[in-house]
Amino acid sequence: MLYHNDQVKWLTEHLKKINMSDREIMDAKRGIVERQSYGFRDPVVKNVVDKFVSRSDVGYEKYGRTLDDERTGGHKNLAGYLNDIQEELMDAVLYIQAARDELQDLSEEALIDKIKYDEEEI
Repeated sequence: MLYHNDQVKWLTEHLKKINMSDREIMDAKRGIVERQSYGFRDPVVKNVVDKFVSRSDVGYEKYGRTLDDERTGGHKNLAGYLNDIQEELMDAVLYIQAARDELQDLSEEALIDKIKYDEEEI
């Protein structure tokens, strides 16, 4: 007889063989047979929601569990979540600085190109 984890592993492999996506497999394991579809007035909102779903899929593929699984399964406590938030925000500040530096470089290059072009016109 298979243990529960072995059953889940077997089911996952079987569902992948019949070309189900990771999201469909996760839904099947949880007994979800249909997902609600949303209409969006704003394509910007749709784009963000699509990115959230994609990000969730990446996280599930990487860690093999959802954030809800992580929370309810005791895989991380409040201090762990606060640490993750702090690290992500520190990364965000670094990305902002790198983007500002890139914008500055592009502005300087555009100015140099304009000066060169203006000199050629004279």
